[in-house]
Amino acid sequence: MADKKQNNRNNRRRNNNGDEEFNPKFRKMRKKVCVMCANKDFELDYKNADQLKKFVNEKGKILPRRATGACAKHQRDITQAVKRARHIAILPFTNK
Repeated sequence: MADKKQNNRNNRRRNNNGDEEFNPKFRKMRKKVCVMCANKDFELDYKNADQLKKFVNEKGKILPRRATGACAKHQRDITQAVKRARHIAILPFTNK
């Protein structure tokens, strides 16, 4: 009787396909949507430091596409804006 209850619990944990390798700890991540593609009103400005800090980590490095969720075109724009802001001393090159 206890074995039947255990089997029922295990069956409920599997996905709908009955896949044996289903692991509830590792779910597929939803693909991030580019902020600039989704919101057409969003304009990236190299003079706006608060806006650019979202795309830079604590050390001052530019975050990669997989972290920002930006498409390739807008990631290039982000990189260019951050580099311009660094050059005119709006953003630091590094944070120590």
